[in-house]
Amino acid sequence: MASAASKGSILIVEDDGHTANLVKTYLEREGFATLAAADGRSALDIAGRQPLCCIILDIMLPKLDGWEVCRRIRRTSNVPIVMLSAREEEIDRVMGLSIGADDYVVKPFSPRELVERVKAILRRTHPPPPLEEEWRHGALVLNDAKHKVTLAGVPVELTGSEYKLLRTLMRSPGRVFSREELLAEFYAYGEAVIDRVIDVHIGKLRQKIEPNPARPTYILTVRGFGYRLAEAAEEPRP
Repeated sequence: MASAASKGSILIVEDDGHTANLVKTYLEREGFATLAAADGRSALDIAGRQPLCCIILDIMLPKLDGWEVCRRIRRTSNVPIVMLSAREEEIDRVMGLSIGADDYVVKPFSPRELVERVKAILRRTHPPPPLEEEWRHGALVLNDAKHKVTLAGVPVELTGSEYKLLRTLMRSPGRVFSREELLAEFYAYGEAVIDRVIDVHIGKLRQKIEPNPARPTYILTVRGFGYRLAEAAEEPRP
């Protein structure tokens, strides 16, 4: 995430000091630089002067509410915006996305989940340059240039979603991906999709690449969070 973070700070626009400090702490733990504003006008002033890679924007703000701040920023900038609100009605979510927000998080929220959502957005908007075209993991090989997957030399037919999912996992062996992060690979425009869609894709992918799908050795489940590709020391023998 360093490449995205190097493009600017994350602006936290929140008039509740406790919430703002909590979000700041979690973001800075992940290496992000942060700025803060406690009202809408200050947020616009900072956004006009400082390079930003993302804005976390509360809706209920003094001087100028989050809706209007989002509208004005969108007139001149495509910086990613994550809106925060205690309002969970569908119409509010739809409105936030329709005026240009990239995500909508309802209070109370998990700071850790919020950080993961920010990371997912930054991966989409500031994708890292490809470092290689082929990834190997035991008998499993994914060649991105040829858009081809083989297992012990035998081609594996995958759907587009299954291919993207496997490629994401194989690029970072051992890293745990939340369902929200993996969903972001497929639904980049804020569609309302339940996170269990990922479980369905994982199940079908395991049927195609695992020697025993009931006891997976490639794609491992991290209970309560998501999935990871087994690390080198855990690789199955061909």
